Amino acid sequence: MRAWDSTDDLIRRRAERRAAEDEERLRELDREGIALDPVAGRHRYGDVEHASDHAHPHAHSDAGERPVVGIVGAGAVGTALGIALARAGWPVGAVASRDAGRRERFRERVPSARAFAEVNALVDDVELVILAVPDDVIRSVAGSMRLYAGQAVVHTSGLLGAEVLEPAMAAGTQAGTFHPLVAFADLDRALESLRGATVAIEGDDELAAHLADMAEAIGGVPVRLSPGSKPAYHAAAVLAAGGVVALLDTIREVAGSMGLDETGALDIYLPLLEQTVANARGLGVAAALTGPATRGDAGTVAAHVEALRSLAPDALPVYRALVTRGAAIATSRGSLSPEGAKRIRDALAGDP
Repeated sequence: MRAWDSTDDLIRRRAERRAAEDEERLRELDREGIALDPVAGRHRYGDVEHASDHAHPHAHSDAGERPVVGIVGAGAVGTALGIALARAGWPVGAVASRDAGRRERFRERVPSARAFAEVNALVDDVELVILAVPDDVIRSVAGSMRLYAGQAVVHTSGLLGAEVLEPAMAAGTQAGTFHPLVAFADLDRALESLRGATVAIEGDDELAAHLADMAEAIGGVPVRLSPGSKPAYHAAAVLAAGGVVALLDTIREVAGSMGLDETGALDIYLPLLEQTVANARGLGVAAALTGPATRGDAGTVAAHVEALRSLAPDALPVYRALVTRGAAIATSRGSLSPEGAKRIRDALAGDP
């Protein structure tokens, strides 16, 4: 793959470009507060000092080898990916973050990485750049980068497509996306969850093949998305993660009206939720549906509405939306008649 085949021409072009930009890079480093150690054979980038055999070491993989990876962003996603890739034997050569504390924490977990405060200081040391930064700044960060021909850049957004990286593109570069479908609320839990997790990828055939290898190396299951499908993919992901948390919070509120605290509510209702998920996995979503909507039990629904209206009014809209959806599922699978579905809807509305 051209993105990480270290040919003589690629090395020559990089050397020529580095020579032309050397003075400007030194000025940028100075503006970013990155001191260069004047001692021959040693360099200080950001918080970390590195020894080398020559003035400007640059890592290159041979054809067929895994690319040297650089990660921009040392938050939860970037750090988790850095750790997972390093554990899987992928060379993680550098990290860039303006937050000194995050840079240091990243290097503590990934000692092979050189730490930089500025994005372009990382580019010379890597072949595949991973932008693990917030969605709103991906385009601007990409626009600030100066990639070499033969390099590749991907971002980790679940919403945005590869087209947002267009400002970073130059002749011979490649762009894609790499989104692990994992909740990154806790670093160690996220690392455990990577095994078996879906990793959504985008890119041309060549890049997608390498991203799939990378996903499998960290234990993920790569899924290639079609162009333009990211918003729908991400909306479903939000429902599966934040949506479930919102549902649990609603359950907590309702349970609180009967004197249960959060721990007590989770102890009682999480096993039922887990059983339902297991049923959906084994039987299918529609077959896993249970409850009054499947039976047309409008009286039960009306009693629920009355109780929630007085005891947990903020939970009532959630209950109405979910039972309405459940009634539609029950109708489509044939367990609820159209007349029964109407009685459910009337009960939800509070009609007599």
